[in-house]
Amino acid sequence: MTPFKAIRARAEKRKGGAKALEKLLPPKPRAAALAKLTDDRALAEMTKRVFCAGFAWSVIEAKWDGFEEAFAGFAPAALAFKPDEFWEKLTADTRIVRNGAKIMSVRDNTRFVQEIAKEHGSFGRFLASWPSSDEVGLLDLLAKRGSRLGGNTGQMLLRFLGWDGFVTSKDVVACLREAGLDIGEEVKSKKDLAKVQAQFNAWAKETGLPYVQLSRICALSAGNNYSADELMRRMGGDE
Repeated sequence: MTPFKAIRARAEKRKGGAKALEKLLPPKPRAAALAKLTDDRALAEMTKRVFCAGFAWSVIEAKWDGFEEAFAGFAPAALAFKPDEFWEKLTADTRIVRNGAKIMSVRDNTRFVQEIAKEHGSFGRFLASWPSSDEVGLLDLLAKRGSRLGGNTGQMLLRFLGWDGFVTSKDVVACLREAGLDIGEEVKSKKDLAKVQAQFNAWAKETGLPYVQLSRICALSAGNNYSADELMRRMGGDE
């Protein structure tokens, strides 16, 4: 496998030097900050990621105040006791995107957040205690116990919540393949995910960098070489 210093050097060359690259890197995640995450904000981010999947993010962002109002501020204790009629009415609520399946996922994820909070104190504390060296295990848990949180949605949820992990975007996968990792052009199988995890674990040990920065550097070393302004517009967490 290509050592990470070579990948970083390629990213620096593409972006105009070491200082220019540094400006494009996300800050190092802090477990202490993640542990303070309230359950309503965890549920809100889950909902945003679910609704953004396969949809224009700008539309969801523009309507977000309406989502907060419609879903009672995403307070799990309040939503957990809402009757069926409450959820049915939301399918006609113009404040939000009226996708029935995604609306019902909020009810399911309310239960999921409450279950995790009961087991660990809060959803944030649960995430803060989960090691970055096992993102695959965490993604599997999100997919099995949560609703519509599998695949890329789960990865983006972790990224936006501030958990230290990688994202298997098109550019990250291209970087990994160029480095010599035997994976498909799209990482969907557990076998390929395990290979990706092992490689990021090795790079983390090699460099001492957080996984979010390894992932971003990897992405910036491959694929389209966007300008700094375009990158900042695109990188709301996605590689």
